[in-house]
Amino acid sequence: MNYIDLPIHAIAHARAGDKGDVSNISLIAYEQKCWSTIDKVATQERILEIFKHLGATKVDRYELPNLNALNFVIHNALGGGVNSSLRLDRHGKTLSSHLLHELILPISKDMLPQNSPYINKFKG
Repeated sequence: MNYIDLPIHAIAHARAGDKGDVSNISLIAYEQKCWSTIDKVATQERILEIFKHLGATKVDRYELPNLNALNFVIHNALGGGVNSSLRLDRHGKTLSSHLLHELILPISKDMLPQNSPYINKFKG
């Protein structure tokens, strides 16, 4: 099977929340067939590496296989939180978009939704 490296937003969407200096991001696969790939690739270590530049120190990972989702609790990623951060996005809502763009994984054509703009990147 032919795979190409694409950002995870090709096969999943995300939701984010926050409490103090802790960001909470869920990755949800569009289709069940993508769950195992996301489960293997989206490790605590990989997520921490993506957010380390923001000061993140720890990531807790929770699996929600019945929802085809993973939930990540990212500690110290919000510059102190809503009341003390000097960042433009003190709530961390853009962190989910950052994760969707930065987490790259091998994806096959059959994993993509039918209307995906990435379909034309596959030959044949």
